Amino acid sequence: MTTYIALLRGINVGGKNKIKMADLREALGAVGLARVQTYIQSGNVLFESDEDEAVLRNRIEQMIEKEFGMPIKVMIRSSAELNKLVEVCPFSRKLIADAEAASESESLYVAMLLEEPQAEKLEKLGAFSSQDEQFRVVGRDIYLLFHQSIRNSKLAVQVEKLGVPVTTRNWKTINKLVTLSNELG
Repeated sequence: MTTYIALLRGINVGGKNKIKMADLREALGAVGLARVQTYIQSGNVLFESDEDEAVLRNRIEQMIEKEFGMPIKVMIRSSAELNKLVEVCPFSRKLIADAEAASESESLYVAMLLEEPQAEKLEKLGAFSSQDEQFRVVGRDIYLLFHQSIRNSKLAVQVEKLGVPVTTRNWKTINKLVTLSNELG
């Protein structure tokens, strides 16, 4: 069995697309996922399965549409992929520390995409990078480093416009998901 993390896009944010985590766990168990756990209310689900990512994503998205009446996009990463994501963080500790010192909120995020974005779209994204808002692309993940808040970031808005489904998590959440997935596996 492989341990997976499903990251649901846009649930329980700003009072929209509300799904109770207990209901989500039950529904995911009912469609054949094993050892289902959730972490916080923003749609982070850990589970085990022998099936591949595309099959699982399709099943989860269809179940959410049927059970909860919402067309929610789901990004999936294996526990190994999530561990690697943390290991290969392209920002130095100094860059991260400098950003954290300048910001009143979280500074490091990862935007996880369904697939790698097209090169020309990434080139356009580069126009929104600055000393205070930086990004690095590693495969189908985009690391984002902010010296100010992500809430007012033009770069973060443009990541949403890459033409590929995406969901973003802060670094603390990513690390907690790594810990939980390692415990599950």
